[in-house]
Amino acid sequence: MVLLWRLQGGDRGEARERRALRLVGLSFLALAAYVASDATRALIAKAPPDVSLAEIVLAMLSLIVMPLLSARKRRLAAVLRSGALHADSRQSNLCATLSGILLGGLSLNALWGWWWADPVAGLMMTPIIIKEGLEALKGQGCSDCQP
Repeated sequence: MVLLWRLQGGDRGEARERRALRLVGLSFLALAAYVASDATRALIAKAPPDVSLAEIVLAMLSLIVMPLLSARKRRLAAVLRSGALHADSRQSNLCATLSGILLGGLSLNALWGWWWADPVAGLMMTPIIIKEGLEALKGQGCSDCQP
């Protein structure tokens, strides 16, 4: 939604771009908080991941679609010189990575009963997501995309 807002505004200057980049950074931090709290809850409760066919299919589709979407966003970001759009392209890559972690966790649980694999992988991703969020908040979406 943030990027649609940014792109609909046309080229209204650096202030709109910076605001969009900060909002993308905040969304990364919200994602990190969600992943960390959900993983911690699952570890404390010793809760195995729920398995549904729809969840598996959606995760597999995300592994295919999100990297393609990310690449398109990155190309458009370079054309528009938009650090915010470039930061959002990294969020699309993280979505694919999280989908891979979900599939890995579900597989390890199904094959060997490792219920804890999915939340541990989520906790390992949290620092990476936080780093991306902080970089976006600092206005470091993409050095060669900035106007």
